[in-house]
Amino acid sequence: MKPLKIAVAALGALALAGAAAAVDWIHKVTQTPAGAFVLGNPAAKTRLVEYVSYTCPHCAHFTGEASAPLRKYVASGGTAVEIRHAVRDAVDLTATLLARCTGPARFFAVHDKLFATQQTWFEAAGRYIEANRDALDKAKQPQQLQMVAKGAGLGSIVGLSDAQVNACLADTAAERPVLGMAEEAWGIRKIPGTPYFMINGTGVDATTSWAALEPHLKRN
Repeated sequence: MKPLKIAVAALGALALAGAAAAVDWIHKVTQTPAGAFVLGNPAAKTRLVEYVSYTCPHCAHFTGEASAPLRKYVASGGTAVEIRHAVRDAVDLTATLLARCTGPARFFAVHDKLFATQQTWFEAAGRYIEANRDALDKAKQPQQLQMVAKGAGLGSIVGLSDAQVNACLADTAAERPVLGMAEEAWGIRKIPGTPYFMINGTGVDATTSWAALEPHLKRN
C-alpha cells in the first residue's frame, strides 16, 4: 500500500502545480517603468501598445468594438496590452488622472467605462467650461481640473468620491508619468493621432479599427 500512497501523493502534487501555473491573465495588471498599465502576461510573445486619448471619439469606437475580442488574446497569455496616455487637453488629462487613481486592479474596467460613456461626460464638460470660463481662468491647477471633473460628473463614472477626486487631482506626482507619456507620444515618437498602435515595438500605421488591427495580431 505504501507505494500507492506515494503515487497518489505525487499525483496530488502535480495537480496542485498545474493549478498554481494557471494564471487569470485578463485580471493581471502590471506597470511599466514609465507608469503605463499593462493587461495580461508581462512576458507575452506579443505586446500591443495603444496610445489613447479619452476625448478621442475614434478611441471610443475602437474600445467599444475591440475590448471583448482583444481579451480573448490576452486570456491565452500570448498577448499583453499596454495603454499609453497621449493626452490632448485639460478634460482628457482630468479623465486620465482619475482613471489611474482607481488603481491597477480597476483601471482597465474604468478605461472601458470612460469610453462607453464618453459622449455624456465630454459634452457635460464642454457645457461646464463654456458657462464657467471666467472662474476657470482665475483658478489654478489643480483647482481647474477639480472644477472640470465636478462639472463633467466624472467622479461618479469612475467610482470615486468628491474627496477622492480632489485628492487625486491635487497629486502632482501622479501627473508626472501621464505628462511623460504624452511627451513621448506627441513630442518624441510623433504619433499621427489616436488611437495609435505598436506591436512588439513596430508602429501599425493607418489602423484605427479592430477589423484592421486583428490581422496584425494574428501574424505575431
